Amino acid sequence: MLKSTRLAIHADPKSPVAEAYRILRTNIEFSSTDRKIKVILVTSSGPAEGKSTTAANMAIAMAEANRRVLLIDCDLRKPAIHRMFGLVNIKGLTNILVEGLKYSEIANVTEVENLEIITSGPKPPNPSELLGSKRMREFLDKVREDYDMVIIDTPPVLPVTDAAVLSQYVDGVVLVAGYGLTTFDAAVQAKASLQKVNARILGVVLNGVPVDRRGGYYYYYYYYYDESGRKKKRRRVTMEQPLSVDGISISRSEGMNL
Repeated sequence: MLKSTRLAIHADPKSPVAEAYRILRTNIEFSSTDRKIKVILVTSSGPAEGKSTTAANMAIAMAEANRRVLLIDCDLRKPAIHRMFGLVNIKGLTNILVEGLKYSEIANVTEVENLEIITSGPKPPNPSELLGSKRMREFLDKVREDYDMVIIDTPPVLPVTDAAVLSQYVDGVVLVAGYGLTTFDAAVQAKASLQKVNARILGVVLNGVPVDRRGGYYYYYYYYYDESGRKKKRRRVTMEQPLSVDGISISRSEGMNL
């Protein structure tokens, strides 16, 4: 039984936050018209920004859309996916890469229809080398063929090279930024690190954004002059913020201005 409150889309499927993840799913589906996106890497610039929560809820949202989804915990340093789904992490990805076990023997079937999970497995002494190995690339090639969508949770970009190494094997990267946590410099460095390896950044999930109780609208003021020449101020709605519900806001990477 899934009991983690972090799996909002499963625990409360009619909530605004669940709908935000569905909008994220739609944004990803339409982010490319000339290239099919099947393997997506989720990372952040630093720890505790919500990347694992985002990856897990994204996977559930994809599975809800009648797609066969595989969620892989590639954070071999601080894995979290198995705890969210109440899974035992005795065998996982590291067993596939080191021992050559078939992933079909390792994958966990969940109570979420169409969603399977491969946990991280025992912690290795050389995470970056394993994730950048030929076996890892061959493994991703195989699951790409067997699933409609593959979501990969990885460590943060700045502390270690794992995400940058893996980004070369995927179709796109979703960068998670914590509201009030991620600094501008950290976001710039994370983007630069990914671009150095030619990673394709699909967009940014701004996590933990407070909601405007008046309905989630942004306002700005502009000045104008009336017929008598007097200067007046008027409030104007600039945009509705449908993706800023219960702490989730999503924007395209092109709009980051980094």
